[in-house]
Amino acid sequence: MNGTARGDFSEIPKLDVSALYGTDEGAIADTAAEMRGHLERTGFLYVVGHPITSAQIEAVRTMGKRFFALSEDEKAKIQINKNFRGYLKFAGSTIVTSSVEQVSKPNQSESVFFMHEVAEDDPGAVAGLPLQGPNQWPDAEVLPGFRDTIEAYVEAMTVLGRKMASAISISLGLPADSLNRYFEDPTTFLRLLHYPPQPPEDGLFGSAPHTDYGFITLLAQDDVGGLEVLNKNGDWVAAPPIPGAFVMNVGDILARWSNDLFVSTPHRVINSSGRERYSQPFFFDPSMDETIKVLEPCIGPDGQEKYEPILYRDYLMERIDKNYHYRKKAAAEAT
Repeated sequence: MNGTARGDFSEIPKLDVSALYGTDEGAIADTAAEMRGHLERTGFLYVVGHPITSAQIEAVRTMGKRFFALSEDEKAKIQINKNFRGYLKFAGSTIVTSSVEQVSKPNQSESVFFMHEVAEDDPGAVAGLPLQGPNQWPDAEVLPGFRDTIEAYVEAMTVLGRKMASAISISLGLPADSLNRYFEDPTTFLRLLHYPPQPPEDGLFGSAPHTDYGFITLLAQDDVGGLEVLNKNGDWVAAPPIPGAFVMNVGDILARWSNDLFVSTPHRVINSSGRERYSQPFFFDPSMDETIKVLEPCIGPDGQEKYEPILYRDYLMERIDKNYHYRKKAAAEAT
């Protein structure tokens, strides 16, 4: 990929990943090579050919809609906690770490987070390590089937995340399992989001321009649209919904890991449709205690590593603590 092509795009490419679920090594290598080109140039792509059904995606979306339709008192029963699990009220985050824009207004959305499950008696939870604890779930009598639907989806998405990590390894000339060792106990987030129609106002966004923190994001959109991706010319390129497809993008950790070979591309959401918008990004990240160091194949002939090694936990917590209002409030109250 030559330098002039990086960031030069006017639409989001599409990648059929069905080969990654098979055993044909040639087809897997071809898919990995195609993926690499997209991640170098665009940092975004549509993932098709996966086995996760539209019905399963829609079941999660339906559960999200039912949750957000509950009363504020009911949603507040699982208010987001110190372990970053639960309900985040409307306008509960402002992306102050954005490298794209000076953001001062909170995101026009409400959301609910479900991370990798951690039992209350897990050593990490007992020790009080960051983000280690059980998920919070709506009352089963209020939303029957909610937990089962979410957990089945997270399991399927985790398999897809591992397939992507394997393909990225192969694309760099590494053994297929090279990166997956960092995901033996992955940090995962499923975030169900609700964006009400937003008024036209300067500096107001459903989600302000930003890059994602982690390894990769796999997003399922509804049919409303509103996601836009920034190219190198400063143009915002629409990423319209494709039924059954996931929008995959590079996060900051993968960009660091690859020495910026892969681009963590800024994106935003503006819901100017006049309709309610629902989305469900799944974030697939390394284990919290993994150290992220530039991968050997990504070090150029000059031997330069652009980034110092960093503990993923430290990187993640810095961004969460800065961008989410409830964490700032808790920190202030603790002083």
